[in-house]
This record gives sequence, structure tokens and C-alpha cells, in this order.
Amino acid sequence: MIQVQGLSRSFHDAKRGDFLAVDKVSFSVGQGEIFGLLGPNGAGKSTTLRLIATLLEPSAGSVTVNGFEISQAPAEVRRQIGFLTGDMGLYARLTPREILHFFGRLAEVPEARLMSRTEELIARLDMGSFADIRCDKLSSGMKQKTAIARTLVHDPPVLILDEPTAMLDLPTARIIERCILEAKRNGKCIVYSTHIMEEAEYLCDRIAVINHGQLKICGSMDELRAATGKQRLREIFLDLLELERAA
Repeated sequence: MIQVQGLSRSFHDAKRGDFLAVDKVSFSVGQGEIFGLLGPNGAGKSTTLRLIATLLEPSAGSVTVNGFEISQAPAEVRRQIGFLTGDMGLYARLTPREILHFFGRLAEVPEARLMSRTEELIARLDMGSFADIRCDKLSSGMKQKTAIARTLVHDPPVLILDEPTAMLDLPTARIIERCILEAKRNGKCIVYSTHIMEEAEYLCDRIAVINHGQLKICGSMDELRAATGKQRLREIFLDLLELERAA
């Protein structure tokens, strides 16, 4: 459902000059698959996700999302995706229920379906106790649940999730993980970025590691173990970065 081919994006910085934040990255993600995209800070993960979501234009390469190419049909691509960014983008004076209604209407969800979908997500993410409290009064975990519900409200076939459990306590993170696994069982195509290695190892069907804008390795955990000789994802990740520094 996602095909990334030779994707590159350059930027200009006053000190560094022109540099490639994403450098000829290629991968694919299928229906009902959780694909982990991992890397250290500044590696190019978030830029790659923003390119897929049409928030940035590529310098080279192509991305197809559910049959639509990002440069040729960006509006259609946006209809296919739910994108959770590091910036929650919640309106402080709206309640979670109002936010779901607002974004559902923007996505042209039929009104009757939107009402039932809102209640379904409030129940699934255990939001009932704060669904009608303004967002500026909510805890970080409550806000994150709201942001995830907003990402899911129009029931998109493709989910792009950037750090969905960052700074959350374990019980809240577990609720969100269960929601993501349910989305996978329902056939969603999910690109998942996280710094939590145990979480990626638990959730993801395949994992790619990116650094300095380049894809260093990609495969299932068994394939990553065979390629590196390491067992845990944390060890694999650190070993790849150490090998690159040594080179």
C-alpha cells in the first residue's frame, strides 16, 4: 500500500550549505503490516514521514500511497492517510469530542457515521472521563489519546505514526499499543516511528533503520538477527550505528 522508491530531500542551511536529509530511501509496506522506521535524532525519519504524508515535496524519487503518487495526486494521498505527528496539533479550547467531530467533518465523514465513530474511539481509547473537558485542561496522556483518536476518526487505510507513545506512562502506552494492533488486524497499513526499541520489537512486522538520511538495514527481526548476529533490537540498532562511526 506504500511504495517508496529512491526518495530524497535536500535542504539548505546557512552553516552546512546544501545537505540531504533523506538520501535515496526505498521500501514498501503492505496491507495489515506494521513497518518500523527507527533512527537517532536527526537521522531523517520525520522528514521521510512528512514526505510520505505530502507535507514536504521530494527533491527526487517517488512515493505511492494506496495507488496515488504524492507529487501527482497529493489531495488523494491525504485522503488515504491518518498522520500522527510529534506536534499533537490540538485546539486548546475544544474538547476531545469536539476535535473528533471537527476533523471528521473536514474528512467528509457522513454525520451519522461520524457520531458512532466518535463514540467508538472514545470507548476504545478509554477517553470517557475527559471527552468533554477542554484540551488545555488535559494531561499529556489524555492529549495523546485525543491526537490518536483524531488520526483514526476518518478510518483511513494508511496510518503514519510518529512517536505515538512518547512520554506516556506504561498503562496509557499499553492502551495505544492495543489500538494499533487492532488497526493492523483490520488491515491497516502502518508506518511506525519510535525511539523505544522494546516497543518496536513487540509491534513491528518489519523494521528499517535510517541514519544520515540513508536506509542502513530493513527486514523482520529474524532477518535483522541473521544480518547482524545480535538478538535484541537495541543491540542491533546500536551495533549498526557503531559500525557506521567506525567506517
